[in-house]
Amino acid sequence: MGSTRARLTVLLAAVLALAAVATAAVLHASARAERREQARPGGPAVASGQVALTPGGRRLVFRNMAWGPHRDELATVPAGAPGGPRTATSTGRKCLRFYASAGTGICLQAVHGTLADTYRATVLDARLHEKAHYPVPGVPSRARVSPSGRYAAWTAFVGGDSYAGTNFSTRAAILDTATGKLTPTLETYAIVKDGKPYRATDANFWGVTFARDDRHFYATLATHGATYLVRGDLRRRTVTTLHRNVECPSLSPDGTRIAYKKRVPGLPSDAPWRLYVLDLATGHETPLAETRSVDDQAVWSDPAHVTYALPGDYGADLYSVPADGSGTARRLATAAVSPAYL
Repeated sequence: MGSTRARLTVLLAAVLALAAVATAAVLHASARAERREQARPGGPAVASGQVALTPGGRRLVFRNMAWGPHRDELATVPAGAPGGPRTATSTGRKCLRFYASAGTGICLQAVHGTLADTYRATVLDARLHEKAHYPVPGVPSRARVSPSGRYAAWTAFVGGDSYAGTNFSTRAAILDTATGKLTPTLETYAIVKDGKPYRATDANFWGVTFARDDRHFYATLATHGATYLVRGDLRRRTVTTLHRNVECPSLSPDGTRIAYKKRVPGLPSDAPWRLYVLDLATGHETPLAETRSVDDQAVWSDPAHVTYALPGDYGADLYSVPADGSGTARRLATAAVSPAYL
């Protein structure tokens, strides 16, 4: 009798302890959520207003990372004053990754569930209204829209959690926004490597960037421990290797250069990249003046500069560096990520 009572006492104590831990976790999460909703002193000024993808002065649209009621919402500033007061969308549109061009936006979102989050890609019109959405098989990492707005692309992690390591798998999808036809993975495309047909079960693609002809694109192919810049053909459904050691390519406005991150020997395994620009005609590589490791798909802000994100006090900050290897990197805006120049 005594031993039974002792066991019940131990069981009750364990249940109460677990309940206390669960209650503490809920209260901590609630407090953390409340802190996220409070603007912090010294942060960028953010006000609710109209955000659109229509013409009307050169602007920068991005995911706002500043703490406060507009965190994670899309926000905009004049491109010439990226560090100034920003306007957040009055619709409350939140994105993990975002890009836009020619009045079409792609917003990669988390859908919060009871047991786990899922993800989707939402196609936006010029007023940020949803036109369609598609499931994303993992954590979103990259998004792009073609210059005409006809095609959208996104990349998601479906295993592991970092490009820096080797234990990851990705899915790169391309959507025809006019017809709704979705290619869920570029792994269905035929690969031409070193001039010959190539097949590999470990082929991974990420970081799509589109040419202006609405036919060709560039992306990263990873296979057998190496990465390659590939040129894709939407009509022929092929990708052809062009250059080795290229990740997250971004095509210049004139279509002649690729900005990308490159693994450099001797750097730490968790910060292995430097920004480079590749001349597509000559194959010449130019290291850029940014000396920190950049884990991002850079955006061309104009023909002479690229913009990219680095970790910051609010999550991420945007920086700019000349594309010819000269000058120095400079911070454009705090608490911002996933920029698109309109």
